[in-house]
Amino acid sequence: MSAGAPKRVLILGAGFGGLELMTRLSESVPDKVNVTLIDKCEAFMFGFSKLDVLIGRRPAAELWNPYRRIAKPGVEFRHETVVSIDPVHRRVVTDAGTYDADVLVVALGADYEVSATPGLEQDGYEFYSHAGAERARDALAAFSGGAVVIGVLGPFFKCPGAPNETALLVADYLASHGLRESSTIHLVSPLPMPIPISKKTSAAIEAILAERGIEYWPSSRVLRLDPERHVAHIEADRELAYDLFLGIPVHKAPDVVLASGLAEDGWIPVDPTTFATRYEGVFAVGDVTSAPVPRAGGIAEGEAVTVAEVLIAQLTGGAEPPPYDGAGACYVELGGNLVARIDVNFLSYDTPVAKLAGPSADFVEEKRRWGSTRAERWFGEANSRADV
Repeated sequence: MSAGAPKRVLILGAGFGGLELMTRLSESVPDKVNVTLIDKCEAFMFGFSKLDVLIGRRPAAELWNPYRRIAKPGVEFRHETVVSIDPVHRRVVTDAGTYDADVLVVALGADYEVSATPGLEQDGYEFYSHAGAERARDALAAFSGGAVVIGVLGPFFKCPGAPNETALLVADYLASHGLRESSTIHLVSPLPMPIPISKKTSAAIEAILAERGIEYWPSSRVLRLDPERHVAHIEADRELAYDLFLGIPVHKAPDVVLASGLAEDGWIPVDPTTFATRYEGVFAVGDVTSAPVPRAGGIAEGEAVTVAEVLIAQLTGGAEPPPYDGAGACYVELGGNLVARIDVNFLSYDTPVAKLAGPSADFVEEKRRWGSTRAERWFGEANSRADV
């Protein structure tokens, strides 16, 4: 990038990736960039907070971080919906205007295709959207005992640990309401194991599920729900009856991305070392890409750090930064006031690795700090929801 006027950096999507990227650029080169951050929502909520909503631990109103609180040098937030993306000319049209960029970063995440699983809208509850988590919370509150089925409905989904967390937190919830003995819990997933890159970590999680009386069905894909019979139809002509079905819906790239020409096979391909796309000056991070790493907030944050380092080096004439290493960590709630941490590294070694630490009560506070420090960093110490 040549010197001169500040570069126009346009970031589409204000999740982990977009928020971390705008923060890094504002901290390091505020005089060299004009960052515009666009999101269709008015506020940010951590993904793991939706489980707090689901089990009624905290109301959603306490968990939002409004984007209007962002006050960083060189950054402007726009509450708008992206209508079209032209990656060749780096031009974006929203419902409120048109933007031309020197650098375009697509961080729009994944959308949920509830209709991809017939019967889910009529007889089940997705809990990955904010509104869906509240509807599922109300259904759980009205539940009086019986068969609970937690189903992962697609091969790619945000936060690999979330299905296990959900099953264990629902088990805790039912126990606290005197319903555990009169209920069964099944966890059904198309994945071959909880954490496919590690047999050892997966075995540890499976043991915890078994100890809590949760029946785990791996390599099992739910094809549809039968609202009349309250039965989930599963591959290999299997059926599983339910009184309450909680589903992680099929994920897909947003329609505006699919229409842009950026996507191949449903997702945006990127150079996994820099997150550059095949279009000059266009990058993509987070759940919308087909990078060989999990879809998770902490991973998207690490990807954004890499893009920031690439852009900062270009803007300052600095040395080329090291390639993205695919490292990250996620926290998994295991019920009983216990949390485990899974440390992963996908790209630094010959094969991906994952290590389970805990479970421990100490990780409860570590997880809280992990969230609160990011909220403070992105939204400002005086304004953030520190107790996330």
